[in-house]
Amino acid sequence: MAVESGDFVTELILFFVLLVCSGFFSGSETALTAASRARMHRLESDGNSRAKLVNRLRENKESLIGGLLLGNNLVNIFASALATSVLMKLFGEAGIAYATLGVTLLVLIFAEVMPKTYALLYTDRVALMVAPVVAVLVAVFSPATKMISRLVNMVFRLFGVDHDVHTFAAQEEELRGAIDLLGENTIDETGEGQEKRAMLRSILDLADVNVEKIMVHRKSVRMINADQPIEKIVDDVMHSSFTRLPVWKESPDNIVGVVHTKLLLQELRQCGGDVSKLDLNRAMMEPWFIPETATLFDQLQEFRRRREHFAIMVDEYGSLMGVVTLEDILEEIVGQIDDEHDIAVEGVRPQADGSYLVDGKVTIRDLVRDLDWDSLPQDDDFATVAGLILYESQRVPSVGQSFTFHGFRFDILKKQRNQITVVRVTPPSEAEEGGDRLREVGG
Repeated sequence: MAVESGDFVTELILFFVLLVCSGFFSGSETALTAASRARMHRLESDGNSRAKLVNRLRENKESLIGGLLLGNNLVNIFASALATSVLMKLFGEAGIAYATLGVTLLVLIFAEVMPKTYALLYTDRVALMVAPVVAVLVAVFSPATKMISRLVNMVFRLFGVDHDVHTFAAQEEELRGAIDLLGENTIDETGEGQEKRAMLRSILDLADVNVEKIMVHRKSVRMINADQPIEKIVDDVMHSSFTRLPVWKESPDNIVGVVHTKLLLQELRQCGGDVSKLDLNRAMMEPWFIPETATLFDQLQEFRRRREHFAIMVDEYGSLMGVVTLEDILEEIVGQIDDEHDIAVEGVRPQADGSYLVDGKVTIRDLVRDLDWDSLPQDDDFATVAGLILYESQRVPSVGQSFTFHGFRFDILKKQRNQITVVRVTPPSEAEEGGDRLREVGG
């Protein structure tokens, strides 16, 4: 059957217009769904109206995807029907096969692969460019997409599928992934990228870590016995490197206050420098007790709200467990903070053979954060290296014994009574193969 040349040219032009429209819908879908949420939020905050439009479109993803898919399918079906009609006029029944093969290749190359690849290469630029047009199309298709959305939800409910999307956890995982990728593909001789990643990861972990993990254990807390002569108390405070010291009476579990060096100096001045006339109660603050279950995030907020820097942690029986300070929480984020009064205690000492001499009181969190020993477990049953060894070995080891677990080798070097004080830790690259199986090596 003959086809008039004018009609053929018109139908050919219409077909390629539909092909371009199909590519527009495909590229727009890719760009608008893959655009950086954080960058669009920042651009909107800077007053970019197109970024604001992108964010509004993404807020209702069902309408966005529904409108784009509806438009894409309409133009693809129309293009296929048009091509089939023209080719059947030219080639008869064989035109169906020609139309199927030809339209498939053209749509695949020019309406799917090319526009989507370009949209992935220039995601944010394409998203900002197409947003106004897509917004109009989504509004036009809105009645149809709402009806389709209701039908889809009915089918979901029929098969018991939960179609409610909970995005907070997914967004947090996406953020963690972005942090892990920070600086990964760049050369950083100073280690600045690694420090930034550690700080950002620590911020996200604040709500998941209890204060028990970072507390100064009661055994290491410098405390004042209120039953001592006042001269001895003043001398102990003045020779301490700490600003705040817990004060106890009769028993270390009976904390009656927290002496502050500034208040003590004010009282000494009031007494004209006569220590014997000093009233200790006037140099003390009320103790602030917190439970061991408090998280670092909650405790940080409480420190800010109360304008306090020092808290005493007790267990469920009211017994003293240790103390936690604002500086302890900040160090969880930024790393060790030393001032002119701090006493430097090296808890981790690298050795020439690749091993490390580690004090038993060093926390697992510090090793994971500072040395990237991610295979070491962080469990509620222990917090320190000594605690990990006791938990895994289910015994109090002797000096000279060695264990291999989680790929690390632990050699017990020093003990003080039943407390493990120094351990040689050999990481997996140097340790014997042990996997996650506990294995006693010697002793």
